[in-house]
Amino acid sequence: MPQDHTLHRHLLENLTTAILVADERLRLDFMNPAAEMLMEISLNRVRGLPMRDLFREDETLLGSLQQSLSTGHPFTERERLLALHFEREVTVDITVSPISEPGSPRRLLIELVQVDRQLRITREEQLLNQQSASRALLRGLAHEIKNPLGGLRGAAQLLERELPDPELQEYTRIIIGEADRLQNLVNRMLGPNNLPQRQHQNIHKALEHVRNLVSVEAPEGVLICTDYDPSIPDVNADQDMLIQSILNIVRNAVQAVGDEGVVRLRSRVLRQYTIGQVRHKLVALIQVIDDGPGISEEVRERIFFPMVSGRDGGTGLGLSIAQSLINQHGGLIECTSRPGQTVFSLLLPVELKDD
Repeated sequence: MPQDHTLHRHLLENLTTAILVADERLRLDFMNPAAEMLMEISLNRVRGLPMRDLFREDETLLGSLQQSLSTGHPFTERERLLALHFEREVTVDITVSPISEPGSPRRLLIELVQVDRQLRITREEQLLNQQSASRALLRGLAHEIKNPLGGLRGAAQLLERELPDPELQEYTRIIIGEADRLQNLVNRMLGPNNLPQRQHQNIHKALEHVRNLVSVEAPEGVLICTDYDPSIPDVNADQDMLIQSILNIVRNAVQAVGDEGVVRLRSRVLRQYTIGQVRHKLVALIQVIDDGPGISEEVRERIFFPMVSGRDGGTGLGLSIAQSLINQHGGLIECTSRPGQTVFSLLLPVELKDD
């Protein structure tokens, strides 16, 4: 019945469990939005794809799927490391159930429950809490520094006017210059005070703006390439804050690869995605991927804290500011890294809950 079909479709689209259906030839016939999110690919791109390609030729799993299809017996595997076709690995509980309809070949219903999902949500919530506490502490400290710093600069200016000797005035100018440098650092630590001026923004315009800016600065041996999903809807965001966040991350990536390397800008849309403890219908995913040396685990755990930098001469403020700006939009920036690949993932709700 049409009403039943609509209800079943609505239920599948809103399940947080990833559901796939394989046909009698073990080719992908269907996947729900949760499965698209887990695999970071749309059904339209992979419908009809052999399961062998989807699961990167996992012979053990493929053998179990073929046996279940042949015998009609279901099976379940717990905490299985699943290698997906686009070089991504996830840990899942997998349940496979043969389904048969009169007059139709047997198919397989495959349920994937990402067991590390709750760990990710907990980690994100901790990151958000740490970022909030860090920013509050930093703002309090910065305000305490600004007042005596202003007094120090003013006293140096008065002293400079009273000193007749130009050589002695040079010392006061050094004091004033250092006071100004510290004042600028404190202002950067405080970050922007204005609330986001949200408007509908095309994230690809922001990405292209940043790419054009950084391409001028980057060494000739650095290639900045793109992999965009054109189906992503506009996000409700502050244009300047969005550009500044992306710019800080992309500049970091270019600096990480040195004189020669590849930086890839990638976008995808995630459905029914949870950031912290808040579930969003649609989330825009922006990834900045570089093939540099990677970030050590010690630095990675503190990479978004102020004054933490993974390179010599860095202020450690760029990523902290980027995280703060995205947090103000209900989003989050994550980092994963290994030698040869570092990925910064910017997660931005398409619409906030109170929009």
